[in-house]
Amino acid sequence: MASKEGGMAFSRKSYKLTSDAERSRVTGIVHEKLLSDYLHRVFASPDQGPTAATSRKPLNFQNLPEHLDQLLHVDKEEEESQEQVEGRLGPSTVVLDHTGGFEGLLLVDDDLLGVIGHSNFGTIRSTTCVYKGKWIYEVLISSQGLMQIGWCTINCRFNQEEGVGDTHNSYAYDGNRVRKWNVTTTNYGKAWAAGDIVSCLIDLDEGTLSFSLNGVSLGTAFENLSRGLGMAYFPAISLSFKESVAFNFGSRPLRYPVAGYRPLQDPPSTSLVRAQRLLGCFRAVLSVELDPVEGRLVEKKSSEWQLQGQPTILLTLAHIFHHFASLLCEVYVVEAVLMSFLLGVVEAGPPEQAQTVVHHVLDLLWLFMEDYEVQDCLKQLMMSLLRLYRFSPIVPDLSLQIHYLRLTIAILSHEKSRKFLLSNVLFDVLRSIVFFYIKSPLRVEEAGLQELIPTTWWPHRSPREGKEEVREETSEERLRRRAYERGCQRLKKRIEVVEELQVQILKLLLNNKDDNGGEASRYIFLTKFRKFLQENASGRGNTPMLCPPEYMVCFLHRLISALRFYWDEYKASNPRTSFSEEAYVPPQIFYNGKVDYFDLQRLGGLLSHLRKTLKDDLASKANILIDPLELQATTMDDLDEDEEPAPAAAQVPRTAAVSLMTPRRPLSASEKVKVRTLSAEQRTREDIEGSQWNEGLLVGRPPEEPEQPLTENSLLEVLDGAVMMYNLSVHQQLGKMVGVSDDVNEYAMALRDTEDKLRRCPKRRKDILAELSKSQKVFSEKLDHLSRRLAWVHAAVYSQEKMQDIYWLLRVCLRTIEHGDRTGSLFAFMPEFYLSVAINSYSALKNYFGPVHSMEELPGYEETLTRLAAILAKHFADTRIVGTDIRDSLMQALASYVCYPNSLRAVERIPEEQRIAMVRNLLAPYEQRPWAQTNWILVRLWRGCGFGYRYTRLPHLLKTKPEDANLPSLQKPCPSTLLQQHMADLLREGPDVAPSFLNSVLNQLNWAFSEFIGMIQEIQQAAERLERNYVDSRQLKVCATCFDLSVSLLRVLEMTITLVPEIFLDWARPTSEMLLRRLAQLLNQVLNRVTAERNLFDRVVTLRLPGLESVDHYPILVAVTGILVRLLVHGPASGTERATSVLLADPCFQLRSISYLLGQPEPPAPGTALPAPDRKHFSLQSYTDYISVEELAQVEQMLAHLTSASAQAAAASLPTSEEDLCPICYAHPISAVFQPCGHKSCKACIDQHLMNNKDCFFCKATIVSVEDWDKAAHASATSSAA
Repeated sequence: MASKEGGMAFSRKSYKLTSDAERSRVTGIVHEKLLSDYLHRVFASPDQGPTAATSRKPLNFQNLPEHLDQLLHVDKEEEESQEQVEGRLGPSTVVLDHTGGFEGLLLVDDDLLGVIGHSNFGTIRSTTCVYKGKWIYEVLISSQGLMQIGWCTINCRFNQEEGVGDTHNSYAYDGNRVRKWNVTTTNYGKAWAAGDIVSCLIDLDEGTLSFSLNGVSLGTAFENLSRGLGMAYFPAISLSFKESVAFNFGSRPLRYPVAGYRPLQDPPSTSLVRAQRLLGCFRAVLSVELDPVEGRLVEKKSSEWQLQGQPTILLTLAHIFHHFASLLCEVYVVEAVLMSFLLGVVEAGPPEQAQTVVHHVLDLLWLFMEDYEVQDCLKQLMMSLLRLYRFSPIVPDLSLQIHYLRLTIAILSHEKSRKFLLSNVLFDVLRSIVFFYIKSPLRVEEAGLQELIPTTWWPHRSPREGKEEVREETSEERLRRRAYERGCQRLKKRIEVVEELQVQILKLLLNNKDDNGGEASRYIFLTKFRKFLQENASGRGNTPMLCPPEYMVCFLHRLISALRFYWDEYKASNPRTSFSEEAYVPPQIFYNGKVDYFDLQRLGGLLSHLRKTLKDDLASKANILIDPLELQATTMDDLDEDEEPAPAAAQVPRTAAVSLMTPRRPLSASEKVKVRTLSAEQRTREDIEGSQWNEGLLVGRPPEEPEQPLTENSLLEVLDGAVMMYNLSVHQQLGKMVGVSDDVNEYAMALRDTEDKLRRCPKRRKDILAELSKSQKVFSEKLDHLSRRLAWVHAAVYSQEKMQDIYWLLRVCLRTIEHGDRTGSLFAFMPEFYLSVAINSYSALKNYFGPVHSMEELPGYEETLTRLAAILAKHFADTRIVGTDIRDSLMQALASYVCYPNSLRAVERIPEEQRIAMVRNLLAPYEQRPWAQTNWILVRLWRGCGFGYRYTRLPHLLKTKPEDANLPSLQKPCPSTLLQQHMADLLREGPDVAPSFLNSVLNQLNWAFSEFIGMIQEIQQAAERLERNYVDSRQLKVCATCFDLSVSLLRVLEMTITLVPEIFLDWARPTSEMLLRRLAQLLNQVLNRVTAERNLFDRVVTLRLPGLESVDHYPILVAVTGILVRLLVHGPASGTERATSVLLADPCFQLRSISYLLGQPEPPAPGTALPAPDRKHFSLQSYTDYISVEELAQVEQMLAHLTSASAQAAAASLPTSEEDLCPICYAHPISAVFQPCGHKSCKACIDQHLMNNKDCFFCKATIVSVEDWDKAAHASATSSAA
């Protein structure tokens, strides 16, 4: 007898039998007595004691069926008693009533036992109710959000606001808010978490209702339930949007049965009895061996048993599975009988022996059962196994999870079973990613973390931002910390055992050596893995289908471990390939269409657009021709190229994969590869790995790429999928888990504050002392709990190994981007997420893994920073990148990069030509691009060099609540003189660079400050109204943003004047005078608005509205002061004279605004009240911690200079006729005439206007030229002509 499809093969050798003994040994033929003893031993009746061999009826294969029928017989009266149950109404198979027993929008699983909320507060009940007796059902909590689980009567009416427990005769437990509900609500029970099991118990004999959580009773919730005629209770649940649960009414064994309570659905008792008896027979076969030579039975361990083709054993097993096969298709039997047996095998011995036994069992299943029966059994077995793993409680040694994973490994290591499960179950029916997840315990006591980590500790941070307090650790704190770290190590080692088992599962799924008689597991996995990525990338609107991000994090780490294992293993046998440490994704994968990227955005836009516009580049650089049928199908109105219908002759399922249409010989340089679209399911191993003259996934290699392969092509696709996974949800989840650390810090600060108050509180105030002691106890208990949870998070999410995985992924992305960049225009085909992952993974390493692990400890840290800096510097203004979002991300990343000393030094280490190109892009005109981040970058390069610009936080904010110290805006100043020098060189370089840049800066400053003044005027008016009103928080935020932009633009002007003062002061330049006049005009406007006593700005600052914390006199006035000092004090004498004359000539100039800077108030106007004597006036002299003595002296020198110059200008000024003033600004005399229209203005106005527009102010005619205008000369010329 041979197995089907390679499950077990038996040799068909011809043996020459020379003796009866040898014949018996080889063929397994036994005499009648030994056969009878063997069959009696295997098919022993459980209710019969051992009898003498002489008194029992001989058994053989002729009368065995009759004996087996008697063995499996179940009394009919017992069967009937099971069917007749008093106290229950409804179908015997209990499911959710999806036809009429629900309210709201809900998604119900195919088995009618799982439900997902899809509306505000949907409600659904079961099809069966109870009115008498004790009953129980279980609810498996898949998400820990808002749900109310319990019982209701058929008369209860629910809606989108009221659910189970909100009406009479409905009762519910809510573990999210830890309350019970029956019209009113009170505290009850414990908080539940995803992975918990809630047992709902009702005793209609006593009229009580109770709940249990993971088998632990929460106590009686309700008493005196309404009973009697017409009162019957249905299991019911109300759940909010996206929440999900699964019910077990008894279709599967209860996880936590309670004595005296019956499940709503009776178990299949008859099938269970028969299955248990057959299992006993099967156990006997595994533990007994026939010795035909000696004529006796030999006891043997199950792990030592082997199927060697003896006819007696085969016939015995055939009789067992003849009855067993149908039973193993029942869900309850699989979980209660087969699962229990296999788990017992795993728990009893070492993994190798257990795996051997499980393989024997699976071999026999495939041998003696029909394929569809085995497949159904395996499907139910894996579903039960995953459910057991997911909803197992966390115990200190994680033994439950370890046993379930070992059984999973044993099953998946069976080749035929693995391929079936991989093809049909793991990614299609099950959410198999659960196997790679280790759930975090919400209740540390139940998880045993108190025993693992008996001593708790938490880091001590400085309570004030901006002032670092370095305090040495006391001996007691050191001992606590070391004890805590030892506990964390114990926990980490236990978690690592589970993680290693999970990696083993993925190694099995990535096996590509098991291609005997079919496709290797790895290629099946690739197809399913790509579909999984597509569902999570493209199905963002279909939330229930998405993989939870906490699962994705664990899956990514295990996948990276398995991937690097196979990568380095391949390197060991193929020396010409590369190590995993040098891994990257070759650029041809992005444009040859072999890998499906669904509808994900490319750097250059839509794939259909790129295929059209870059088809010539594809042909010349990569020898690739896109199939004309595909180009023809991609019309202008087809927005999604992946959903375009192909012609009927070539219509295939949607994907972007391609295959070669090429002869099997080497391609010459001039030959092109024509590609066509294939579905991912249609791809073969050759399409991925390639063959002798087919490069598979790597078809279309550009000349910049090396010829030697990196590794197996299939591993490159897995690597690409890992990068995509990080982008989908892993990064967001890593940031979310930091919340536990933030909670620890907040409670630690609260505890320190409370302890300080206890020390300062007088002993006579016992009432205050009692309250403070109570608060101290609460904070200490909460910190004990959180510190143990933090230990789990650090071990499972933020460990050193996890950090190295993310770091490896970062380096993969950097190499991939560098190789893609070398391909020129084909770089546009790269998916955007590679740049996003490079940016986000660096951010995660820098912000999420500290302070336990530092990025600086990683190998090649500085080199990696420099490579990332080079990428950001080059691509933030790359014209090949068209997506607005990714361009903004690059700009924000570069802005953050220059805020930190280490990363700023990395920018300085990139090649000089790249640095200069970066600064050149930063100095491009601000119009028509997102300029705020550009300006922020320039400001950070200057911060620490400007006037009074050495602060980390603004002086008036130091007493407020500390903010996150990792924010870029809170970093210490770290100016870059090297990049400042590049900026100065570029501004001097050409005649147009500086004017265009400064004109755009001045335009934006004018806009930002004008918007700010308009907004604070509206805010002031709203605040002065008598009626109660609220200012829109968004308006406050925009107002504060405009103020911050104004300050940063002023700082950029200060930097420009400091580095290249001749741009404003050297009037030999054609635009210098115009730029200086514009600058003076804006500075005077800012000073007048901000320095006037009791003005609008002053009143809004006094209000201290939430959201306007950054709005204050200091930041904007010191920025203006810095510009004036540079112009009037530091410049050359000629430049100072020009700046002074321009400043004084501006009609908005007021000397009292300069005096205001040093605290000299404006004298009151006649008839106005004197200011309050206690009113504080702004003065730079009050900020001695931020402004040096030298800087104050410079301000005093500037004030003295302007006072003197102002007096001289007032004495020398002559009255001017209004007709001679510029009709635009009315501040300067007419000095220019426009040609050909002849209209006139001052030079400053026309020069400023011509920077942005070439049309005349008055007649809109195009201005051809501007000539000097002298009234006296014009008058004399007119008279001469006359």
